[in-house]
Amino acid sequence: MPLTGVKIVGVGHHAPARIVTNGDLEQWLDTSDEWITTRTGMKRRHWASPGEATSDLALVAANGALQHAGLQAGDIDCFIVCTVTPDYYFPATACLVAARLGAKDAPAFDVSIACSGFIYGLTVASALVRSGVYGRVMLIGAETLSKILNMEDRATAILFGDGAGAVILETALEDCFLSSELGSDASRPEMLYVRSSGSRRPIDHAALDEKLNLIHMQGREVFKSAVTKMIEATDRALAKANLTKADVTFLIPHQANKRIIDAAAHYLNMPSDKVVTNIHEYGNTAAASIPIALSESVQAGMIKPGNVIVFVAFGGGLSWGAVAWRWAA
Repeated sequence: MPLTGVKIVGVGHHAPARIVTNGDLEQWLDTSDEWITTRTGMKRRHWASPGEATSDLALVAANGALQHAGLQAGDIDCFIVCTVTPDYYFPATACLVAARLGAKDAPAFDVSIACSGFIYGLTVASALVRSGVYGRVMLIGAETLSKILNMEDRATAILFGDGAGAVILETALEDCFLSSELGSDASRPEMLYVRSSGSRRPIDHAALDEKLNLIHMQGREVFKSAVTKMIEATDRALAKANLTKADVTFLIPHQANKRIIDAAAHYLNMPSDKVVTNIHEYGNTAAASIPIALSESVQAGMIKPGNVIVFVAFGGGLSWGAVAWRWAA
């Protein structure tokens, strides 16, 4: 008879060796370290090398999670990768990671919902474990956003970085998944999208000339929506779990912009030492940002058994979501 609870038993993360500082960006963009830091909280970001793909980063993070959990790849029943920068349109990047880990026959699939990827993925992975479909699921958020950046666009080139974070979920007697709140609104996809990236506007020479194959964002509109939706999602996730703001031990938000994080934390009455931020080091790594922050927090010994964590994100889709989670012993 399957167990009905789920817990996280392993974490891992990885970022490329190449570090791009704000000072480096000054060399080709009309910007400055002060301008970037004041508006975003970012100081550095990691960018993949020309031959480095998303699955390469995911593989290292996955191995770190396996080592942390004391498991082998064959112990994992299903692999999920959350990414909008896959190695290929197909096969799924999760299939590539599973095969490279030596679990070539395991089920594997991708989740593509941009910066909200880990929240959606955690909800799906938890459901697979809690329902008894799989005993262990590896969930990875991994991105190489530098590959789709317009390096002449100050509004986006300064924001995004590359990286991967992984967690392993398994059945447990005590259920750590407390609640989830997900949402989306695609009425205005042009607020944050890659226009030429699929069947609506296939990539051709004209698209390449106009840089339509790269990230486009309406920053002010995204900022306003992000703060509102992250707060709403957190409130609803807490209500579903019969929790209050005072019950939250740590807030681990998507690392999109320090001002967005600060606004959400202020509303939730969360002191700075309870809000996990690493945006100064990695920038916005989309689906990888929350699992990287979680992995670093666990490895630093910050998170203790019984702690209530709220994971919350907002991103392309537009999409948003929050998960309330109680950390297991």
